[in-house]
Amino acid sequence: MHDCLFCKIVSREIPSPLLAESEHSVAFADIHPVAPTHALVIPRKHLAAFAEASVQDALILGDVMLLAARVARELGLEADGYRLVSNTGNDAGQSVAHLHVHVLGGRKLAWPPG
Repeated sequence: MHDCLFCKIVSREIPSPLLAESEHSVAFADIHPVAPTHALVIPRKHLAAFAEASVQDALILGDVMLLAARVARELGLEADGYRLVSNTGNDAGQSVAHLHVHVLGGRKLAWPPG
């Protein structure tokens, strides 16, 4: 997508230091963190949200989740725990219309989140 902020990060049109990458996904630090550790993992392919994905995207979706787990491990979050979150739509708090998974940790997280 031409106007998509995250697609521009994937294409390196907008520079953003990557925390990790895989064949189908990239991870980078969130510029507005809500936890001491806050990373985003996105697919290289533009998908607006999980609701837009099809069965043909299963490999990509799996890759996003596996990279999220790897990022959590590499950032030292495994011992105390972490949260993976994906918002869909405005009411859920999705601010960029490109599927992304938040990797949150570094402090005790409250429940319920909303």
